[in-house]
Amino acid sequence: ELFEETGVLPAGIGDHLDDRDHVRHELMQSASTAAWQALLEATPPEGQELSPVCTLVTPPFAPVVYRTNFYHLQLDEQTEPMVVHGELVNSGFFTPGQLLEQWQRGEIEIAPPVLFLLTLLAKPNIPDFIATAAGRSGRFREGALLPVYFVPGVFVAPLATPTLPPATTTNTVIVGNEKLYLVEPATPYPEEQQRLFAWMDEQIAAGKKFEAILLTHHHPDHVGALNAASQRYHLPVRAHPLTYRKITDGYIKGEPLQDGDRIELGRSPDGQDGWHLQVIHTPGHADDHLCYLDSRYQAAIIGDMLSTVSTIVIDPPEGHMRTYLNSLARLYEYPIKTVFPAHGPVHRNGRELIRQFLDHRRERENKIINTLGPAPQTLDQLLPRVYDDVAESSYVVAARSLLAGLIKLEEDGICNNSGSGWRLTAG
Repeated sequence: ELFEETGVLPAGIGDHLDDRDHVRHELMQSASTAAWQALLEATPPEGQELSPVCTLVTPPFAPVVYRTNFYHLQLDEQTEPMVVHGELVNSGFFTPGQLLEQWQRGEIEIAPPVLFLLTLLAKPNIPDFIATAAGRSGRFREGALLPVYFVPGVFVAPLATPTLPPATTTNTVIVGNEKLYLVEPATPYPEEQQRLFAWMDEQIAAGKKFEAILLTHHHPDHVGALNAASQRYHLPVRAHPLTYRKITDGYIKGEPLQDGDRIELGRSPDGQDGWHLQVIHTPGHADDHLCYLDSRYQAAIIGDMLSTVSTIVIDPPEGHMRTYLNSLARLYEYPIKTVFPAHGPVHRNGRELIRQFLDHRRERENKIINTLGPAPQTLDQLLPRVYDDVAESSYVVAARSLLAGLIKLEEDGICNNSGSGWRLTAG
């Protein structure tokens, strides 16, 4: 992989090759060439091997788990990595510090595992880097939270919660640089809470200060650690006014949040003043639902407005399909880039994801209309035809969204409930 993408080989391997570029191009077409097989069978001289540094594994918020292995290789002065057209499109030489500064300015994207290594490499002592990386990765295997940052100043921790399948976790987010806000303290499980609190304690020990807890809405899989976190760190809870009526007492109540409010974050990671979160009221999934959009990187913490592992359940009477769609359309008007959903991996193109959800809902609505007829049909009759692309094990949840869709169509005058079932409106 290293040779294919950069032309680099350990010293002593491939020295006999007259034309490395030719072998690389052959490799991109087929891994069975004689020259490549000879390289695979070669043994580098002692001290020139690829030395393992650490292994990082994707947190459990995605159906696909990635295991990233990092190695260290000392290059001689004659070796010059070079990209040819293939998997990579560009190359350059940078210090780790230069890359971190570009990332903090929002100029480049860096995958979280690479960001973790670059942060350690920014310190000049290579042996200490290797030992530290190995030690830290060992702590991650033991349960410590990985430093997952897709955007500067926005940390995401997927923690186990009793949520709806296929999701198994809810993303707790901590946003800020010097002043921190805990968003979505979701997990009710003591072991998971301790993982979160250990990370928070590290931030406090590093001189950072938690200001408050922010909620997106009141659903149980979003507030499981609310009271424990509020009391442990003496943090006020800020949420939509309706939320306070629906969550269990035991927390410190803070100032309610309304649509358009600003939550000041201080200076951004790249040193800009005026960094803040904008509060956006997005009812539909829940009447108290809030999203938070950061002013520097256009990252949005969107709760249950979108998911990257499933669709969103709209469950009447609390859930209202027309209101939800209006909230999605309103979100689409904001300059959102990266979105942090409550369930599933972070998505780099938020507005594209919103458009996909709007299109999906439109397709599902058309399917309901095409399934309805002049004769009344019950939910049980409609469900397997409208949701024929969904496993029967999900029918209980799908039935709630089907009901929400039928109510919307009834509000639009397209169908009605005759008492014995749903049918298209005559005329």
